[in-house]
Amino acid sequence: MNSYKIVKIITENPQVKTFYYQAKREENKQVCFPERAQIKNPVVHFAHNLKSRPGQFVMLWLPGIGQKPFSISSDDGQTFGLTIFKRGALTNKLFEMKIGDRVGIAGPYGTSFSIKPDIHYIMIAGGYGAAPLSFLAEELIKKGNNNIDFCIGARNKDCLLFTRRLNNIRLHIATDDGSVGQKGLATDFLPAIINADARPKLIVTCGPELMEKKVLDICNQYNVDAEISIERYMKCGVGICGQCAVDNLGICLCTNGPVVTREVANKIKEFGIYHREKSGKKVYFSISTGAPLDTITSI
Repeated sequence: MNSYKIVKIITENPQVKTFYYQAKREENKQVCFPERAQIKNPVVHFAHNLKSRPGQFVMLWLPGIGQKPFSISSDDGQTFGLTIFKRGALTNKLFEMKIGDRVGIAGPYGTSFSIKPDIHYIMIAGGYGAAPLSFLAEELIKKGNNNIDFCIGARNKDCLLFTRRLNNIRLHIATDDGSVGQKGLATDFLPAIINADARPKLIVTCGPELMEKKVLDICNQYNVDAEISIERYMKCGVGICGQCAVDNLGICLCTNGPVVTREVANKIKEFGIYHREKSGKKVYFSISTGAPLDTITSI
């Protein structure tokens, strides 16, 4: 685990902030001989550069509290961002931190979304699932592929994330209350976009699990390839503790995920039905809210 300094904090909405981190700057100095010669051509680089890929995550540690996994929302090789929803002891403490403070970070871990220059991407993001998909969209544009339909859903206009960041692609917005964009769900856009033409497509999604299950069902219906980021409770991040193993495959989503293909998602018995809390107890999802039944009141 390495120490990273907070260099910027952006308040996205009252419950979500993006924290940008930077590693210590170091210089490799190429020295000419004899000894009295001047130092030439100092090469500045950033120690502990993450070199992360969209869809991967890190484990963030705070002394006296513990560690939690967070998806990476940006990484330019010098700084990287984590977009974090305030909920629980660790994130409450993190929201009190200021620029210049340091945290412990290990990673990146897990699988990532595919980056293909010659395919039509349809992205379905719910809530703060927009963070890793925005990272993916930016990486695709760098590779010359801006053939992207980005469908984003939120409860209302105040909960939407990164709409300004996504100004170079086709953006489709849905809100539960209709306060901006179309009233409804981000998945409502999907059938029409799939049927618009016969170009090869890849559906990628990140967000609430019942939304992701709906995306999977639509992809199965139209036989379209998909990659899905599935969240599970994680402790170690490296496949040792087995906390994030899923039924019936038994794979750990910290190493064989969080991003899985449509074929793998179809084999995960619990997907869209239940997950396990840290004790191993099954927690079933509420059809009406998409949240675990035992956490609805704390959202």
